[in-house]
Amino acid sequence: MEISHRKDERGASAVEYGLLVFAIAAVIALVVFALGNVVSETYSDSCSTLASKASPGAC
Repeated sequence: MEISHRKDERGASAVEYGLLVFAIAAVIALVVFALGNVVSETYSDSCSTLASKASPGAC
């Protein structure tokens, strides 16, 4: 009679998925912080340009 000893790796895979989610969230946060000012300035510039050529209160 053979007894198979298998390791229970469910906890390990849960930790791996958790690390993967953390890494993806960290990348998203870095991109938002890195590009946040650029997007804000671009939006402000385009809004100013449109406001100068459109009716008051357009943006």
